[in-house]
Amino acid sequence: MEKTKKSTFKLLYYLKKNEPKKNGTVAIMGRITIDSKPACFSTKLEINPNTWDLKHGRLLGKSAQALAINIKLDKIRLRIDHHYDEIMKDEGFATAIKLKNTFLGIGVMEDSLLKVFKKHNEEFERLVSKGERAKNTYRKYIIVYKHLCDFIKERYYQEDMAFRELNPDFIREFDFFLRVDKECTHNTVCVYTMPVIRMVQLAIKKGLIRKNPFEDYEIRMNEKDRGYLLKEDVEKILVHNANKRFELVRDLFVFSCFTGLSYSDIKKLKRSNIQSFFDGHQWIISRRKKTDNASNVRLLEIPKRIIDKYVGVMRNELVFPTPSNPTCNTHIRKIIEQAEIFPEHKIGFHTARHTFGTMFLTEGVPLESLSKMMGHKDISTTQIYAKITSQKISKDMDLVSSKFQSMELAFIATEKELTL
Repeated sequence: MEKTKKSTFKLLYYLKKNEPKKNGTVAIMGRITIDSKPACFSTKLEINPNTWDLKHGRLLGKSAQALAINIKLDKIRLRIDHHYDEIMKDEGFATAIKLKNTFLGIGVMEDSLLKVFKKHNEEFERLVSKGERAKNTYRKYIIVYKHLCDFIKERYYQEDMAFRELNPDFIREFDFFLRVDKECTHNTVCVYTMPVIRMVQLAIKKGLIRKNPFEDYEIRMNEKDRGYLLKEDVEKILVHNANKRFELVRDLFVFSCFTGLSYSDIKKLKRSNIQSFFDGHQWIISRRKKTDNASNVRLLEIPKRIIDKYVGVMRNELVFPTPSNPTCNTHIRKIIEQAEIFPEHKIGFHTARHTFGTMFLTEGVPLESLSKMMGHKDISTTQIYAKITSQKISKDMDLVSSKFQSMELAFIATEKELTL
């Protein structure tokens, strides 16, 4: 029923029978006692009191519920034992209250994962309100924070985790938790584990820990066949006589096809971002809202004319009057339908950015240049956005073919001589 350690430390489980729930279950409580001074806590577990083994402080029987609850109780005991050993090692003495608070993560973890994550999200929210970061990225951080809270409570029975407690198993178990408990796809797991790794990197910069406990964890995005339009499809949209209702969205979509700017980057585009550069041409000099990476794109004639079309429409510094993203998605699908374009993938406004990548790659723009224009930190990201197309391969083979023309003529002449 109870466990004694170094003659002073005891931990026992008991039922809170005086406060039964409406369904008849009662809470399992834990009591830590050090030098005869107790501190109680809730295990967050509830059971039918008739299944409780008072003598051993466990559930009776071998049912699935009994086995699951008993495993959780054993894990709680191991965690508390571990914290007790750490406190004794670091400080030489422990109290029941201190041990309880350390286990629950109350007040004693200034360097804790969730505390740092929460502060990060609060600071990020302020950047979003100033238009310096994307709202969707903030939403992702909030979702990951909630999943992490659930994971720590369910797996470790704590409210938070100190960075020094993190180990390689933590991120692997969080990965498994996302896949099984939250039913996330592989790529979503990849996206959701990255912020957790980022928090550890922040902790290292702040001097909270010295080494990254997740350095051996590896996960890669599964490459997706991203939808895009062909050059001739873009031309159909360009000349499509859209009615006034769809005209603005058509112009913005075409603008994105020739600049690679995403919806959020177009929405925040200002006149001051359009500058004459070293070569005498006009360029868009900006930073991506999603990543804050530099994105410098030379304006070709088509996007320049679209910009000129909306001069004077906006009273502020913004270049375009931009409808909501759902409106843009709905209108561009209608335009695609009216222009009799039949794409293999579902089309949305972001398709224009993928189209920019594939179209300009096909026309011979090197990946390195394309990566800079699209504001990618890593060229591998550009390779995902701009997959080598059949048209690109065909163009490359045309160039190679011309270089072998003299050899081909010599071969043909030799063949003719042999047939004579």
